[in-house]
Formats: sequence, C-alpha cells, structure tokens
Amino acid sequence: MTPTSRPRLVAKARLRFDRLSQRYLLLYPERGLALSPTAAEILKLCTGEHSIAAIVERLMATYGGQAPGVVEREVLDFLASMQDRGVVTDG
Repeated sequence: MTPTSRPRLVAKARLRFDRLSQRYLLLYPERGLALSPTAAEILKLCTGEHSIAAIVERLMATYGGQAPGVVEREVLDFLASMQDRGVVTDG
C-alpha cells in the first residue's frame, strides 16, 4: 500500500465494540483481534473513501505529538499487517 491507497475492510471482516471490555474487536472468520484505540481508529477509517494520507492527517489532528513521516510509516506497517491477515484490501 502507498499513501494514495484507499484501504477498506474485506466483506468477511467486522469491527465491533465490546461493551464488556470497552474495546473494539476486529472479527473475521474463526478469529478475532482486540484492538488498541489507535488501531480501532485506523480501521474505522478503512471504508475505501479515505486515502492513507487522509487517515494519517486525521490521526495527527486527533493525537498529534509525532512527526507525520513517523505516523505514516506506522499506519502503513499496521495496514500491511492487516492486509497479510486478509482483513484489509487496497480499495
């Protein structure tokens, strides 16, 4: 993926908020993954409408504190790992 990619969750993956644990979970066939708040924020924006650059901008506005290049690299690495799991695709 590149900064111009527009990632989206694949049809078999669902992002759900668990009221018991007060965390977002990524659910996909026969698996689940508890997400950090930042990971959940990234995946909520993976609708195919936002580019990775736009996701980085949104995270910078919300969390700040890091250099844009660092945030972009972390977002790209995270999305690559989600793509390897088969739950995110380049929309």
